Amino acid sequence: MGRSRKLTPHRWKRLPEPVGRPVGLHSEALWLLCCLLSFIKMKKVVLVTGANSGIGLALCERLLSRDSEDLRLCLACRSVTRAGAARSALLASHPSAQVDLLPMDTSSVSSVLDAAREVKLRYGRLDHLYLNAGIMPNPQFDAKAFFKGLFSSEAITMFATGGGILTQKDEVTADGLQNIFATNLFGHFLLVRELEPVLCQPGRTSRLVWTSSSNAHRSAFNLEDIQHQKGTQPYSSSKYASDLLSLALNAHYNKQGLYSSVICPGFVMTNLTYGILPTFPAFLWTLLMPVFWLIRIFTNTFTLTPQNGAEALFWLFRQKPESLDPYAKYHSLTSGFGISYTQPRKMDIDLETAESLYEKLLQLERDVRGKFEGEAKLGSTS
Repeated sequence: MGRSRKLTPHRWKRLPEPVGRPVGLHSEALWLLCCLLSFIKMKKVVLVTGANSGIGLALCERLLSRDSEDLRLCLACRSVTRAGAARSALLASHPSAQVDLLPMDTSSVSSVLDAAREVKLRYGRLDHLYLNAGIMPNPQFDAKAFFKGLFSSEAITMFATGGGILTQKDEVTADGLQNIFATNLFGHFLLVRELEPVLCQPGRTSRLVWTSSSNAHRSAFNLEDIQHQKGTQPYSSSKYASDLLSLALNAHYNKQGLYSSVICPGFVMTNLTYGILPTFPAFLWTLLMPVFWLIRIFTNTFTLTPQNGAEALFWLFRQKPESLDPYAKYHSLTSGFGISYTQPRKMDIDLETAESLYEKLLQLERDVRGKFEGEAKLGSTS
């Protein structure tokens, strides 16, 4: 009986190493970690304010239709009930989508701070922040001016901007700020400032997109009255201020990888549109709709539907932010044949005014924070 041969390590037949796979204990662990991270693909995190209806909800639908698997969507809304209904509608169309809710009222400083704190706890990063929430409350409708303008050469401008037929009455928030200014501009500014850690990260880019308006006019804005306490066009002032602020944010944050853009949705039939004419008989909207569709043959700014109005918001999602013009407002437009597209148009803004507004907002932020800290100390001692 022959002597059995002892197997020694040098006689084992070694399996070939996978191509590109490192050898060694530490290298093996690193390789496995890389495989795991590549398997668990990082989803883009997108937060949309005012996402429960109108163009905000239309944008969310379009984003999920594009690629719901690689997206984590957060709906930041004032009404939790409406936000929940919007989430249910989105999930009905996209069952595998990841859609989160975030209670936030941009008119309330404490609500914005709480929401920002929650965002930083939930997400390690934020890729897109759509600053879409906005209001135009308590307008006064001039019926005589409306019917006079309906048959004039200014009819299209009147419908698109509300110029000549609407005056707006503002209110003061619990924080002592003008409501429209706080909701449309300052709340969003404070949110951006609070979210710097998740927006500005080395080696990657993030973007802000402001929903502005064709009603953003330089003539309505005053640097000495940024809250528009003395004027009669607070909505127009707040939207022009958002155009300026976007430019200033680019000047201060581009080096940190954060880019800001501005869009105009055109004339869209949303809750905001219907709400600005509270005394307008409902049946007249039905009679006017054919007129609106007819007008669209002659002007491409009548986007009419939220889906068309969200065109520029969706278009910007697909662009490289470095390639965009910080002085341009990206307009949602719709042809007479119903084809939607985006077109950049130069804004009537300048960097000097933008920087001045930015400094005033920073000072207001310091004042607001100081007030909150003082109240917190007072509460702790009482």
